[in-house]
Amino acid sequence: MLTPQKFALCVAAGALTATLAATPALADHAVPDTAVAEQAVPDTALADQAAPDTAPADQTAAHPRHTEGRVTARSGLKLRDKPTRSSRIIRTEPYGATVHIFCKTTGDHVEGNDHWYLLTDGTWAWGSAQYIVPKGGHSPRWC
Repeated sequence: MLTPQKFALCVAAGALTATLAATPALADHAVPDTAVAEQAVPDTALADQAAPDTAPADQTAAHPRHTEGRVTARSGLKLRDKPTRSSRIIRTEPYGATVHIFCKTTGDHVEGNDHWYLLTDGTWAWGSAQYIVPKGGHSPRWC
């Protein structure tokens, strides 16, 4: 059965695919295949640890269109074309970089966290929420 969350994920994936086909990847970020996002800086005060699996109908209206976040992966964060650890790497973001979060969804678990953020910085890409801390305590809206 196609749930509203799955439908929204399909729409986001389609938009991502269309954007990737029409937009070249950022050339100023080298993406070594062996780079691993390790040793996140602990910042649990802003971490999104207890988000529900589905958002209430009125929650989307209360969230801003984009939420800024900060990359906490010391060796840089791999951004992917799907919210999975095995999907293609599109680019990386360095430690401390500010990223713009469009929405969140669930995907592969990364160190116990199954939330992934869809980022809108130049190319649409998915980053593990384990290594991105939303600024100002804002929880991104659900996709």
